[in-house]
Amino acid sequence: MINFNYETDFSLKNEDHISNWILNTISEEAYKIEAINYVFCDDEYLHKLNVEFLNHDTLTDIISFDYSIGKLIQGDIFISVERVKDNAKDFSVSFEEELNRVIIHGVLHYCGYKDKTDSEAKVMRDKENHYLKQLV
Repeated sequence: MINFNYETDFSLKNEDHISNWILNTISEEAYKIEAINYVFCDDEYLHKLNVEFLNHDTLTDIISFDYSIGKLIQGDIFISVERVKDNAKDFSVSFEEELNRVIIHGVLHYCGYKDKTDSEAKVMRDKENHYLKQLV
């Protein structure tokens, strides 16, 4: 089950389509879903979580809390809509493309992909691009 929650003045226009895309991604990665809760928020909301739970006093676009067990995915993904908008401008892409990248980025973490090293980040980016192409 995928739930979309909103803590800011924003909502996805195509929740069902995005849900199906996420479910297909999870299936292609040979995982199963228990539940993912997406929370779309602003910078202030996500910054508080970043400080409280991760001891990072910085702004970020996404924080994911992974409660998965083995191949059964469960977690909470918090996304700052403000940060995604700024990043889209910085990377010269549309807001929708950047938002979708961040949405699938959290799922890929749940599927075991990391992005701490350059080589891990390259694999993560390749996977993001692969799945973005599937979202039509």
